[in-house]
Amino acid sequence: MIREDLIWVGTPDFAGRLRGKAFPAAERQRRLRRGVGWTPTNIQITCFDLIAESPFGALGDLLLIPDPAAESRVDYGDGSPPDHVMIGDICELDGTPWDFCSRSRLKSALARLEKATGLSLLVAYEHEFHLKGAQRPKGDAYSLAGFRAQAAFAETLMAALRHGGLVPDTIMKEYAPDQYEVTVAPAPALRAADEAALLREITRSTAARLGDTASFTPLRQPGGVGNGVHIHMSLRDKAGKPATYDPAKPDCLSDVAGAFAAGILRYLEAIVALTAPAAISYSRLVPHRWSAAYNNLGLRDREASLRICPTTAVEPQSIAAQFNLEYRAADAAASPHLALAAIVEAGVQGIEEGLSAPAATEADLTTLSREELDEAGLVRLPESLEEALDRLGANPTVTGWFPPGFVDLYRAHKQGELSFLEGMDPAAICAAYEESY
Repeated sequence: MIREDLIWVGTPDFAGRLRGKAFPAAERQRRLRRGVGWTPTNIQITCFDLIAESPFGALGDLLLIPDPAAESRVDYGDGSPPDHVMIGDICELDGTPWDFCSRSRLKSALARLEKATGLSLLVAYEHEFHLKGAQRPKGDAYSLAGFRAQAAFAETLMAALRHGGLVPDTIMKEYAPDQYEVTVAPAPALRAADEAALLREITRSTAARLGDTASFTPLRQPGGVGNGVHIHMSLRDKAGKPATYDPAKPDCLSDVAGAFAAGILRYLEAIVALTAPAAISYSRLVPHRWSAAYNNLGLRDREASLRICPTTAVEPQSIAAQFNLEYRAADAAASPHLALAAIVEAGVQGIEEGLSAPAATEADLTTLSREELDEAGLVRLPESLEEALDRLGANPTVTGWFPPGFVDLYRAHKQGELSFLEGMDPAAICAAYEESY
């Protein structure tokens, strides 16, 4: 059969998916200049493929312009067409960024960080997912048997990531049945977000080619173990030197890193609607589930929303290079670009406000009284998506980070998602998200 080589260009959307269209590979150079046509209302396609309320209606035209720095081509060697993918920006017809493009919002946040501090971010995303094929028996958590059961998948996935331009790091059998975690090496922030989006697509493609289905749903079943996305961040100066670590400071956070962390925690209750944006996200973000329930900083604490990670190095320079903060109140229902944009905006806000790093908590926060939580500046994170959206919309500082109408449009998108779920019981809601992600 004859065949035309195609390149698929996609853009990260409010539902945490890449959406786009394909064009002949022979037109690559032309499309880098002119892009492909796009429609404003596409931003309101929910994870359930329904269009939420849109102010654009059927009107308007945009361009989706591929970025050659965000290109991945994976030939699986199985005789089927390679996955040739580019990530792009949504632009106006004159090439200027569209206000509601998630990737452009991340670029804007990173520019704000650089302007305020002269610093950049090195970022790595940890992804948890599960395979929906034959269920493994209980007792395989972290085991060789559990890994061996999907060794062919794991080896193919790691090879596919490398062929696609990512640097594979680790893959492991996670705690829940058929749950796995995969990581890639840290990268500059925009590239890391692009790689997070590509990793999800490569993982899904690898599973499909092996006759299985991979799902990044935040929660597979009520009361079950969730799939999170942990975002590791460290500040770097213009020479590329680490700027997060200072052994003379409390918890070894430099002044700028401490203010960055404090900003994230101050605005966490509002930005979590952007980093954990599914209805089922809030069944995972509860105490004693190794996720995040309060806006606390933790030292090697996997229940903290923001964790100071351990280092294995001995020499000061190596310690500084490894030292990083881990944001844990996120999942793959979020756009990796929009989630990171919100985190960066919050961190820079903390720097601009001159905040000091909070003390790392060590107690079980569920045992503290309301007065003790208030005294420590701690709040319980929203316990539903509706509550999270309300806190987002009610915070003028957070809404002010985005162009006019952005937060209203995002909230309308999520209301459309919630409307689809009306009348469903918890098991049906989990099944709907598992199918989508």
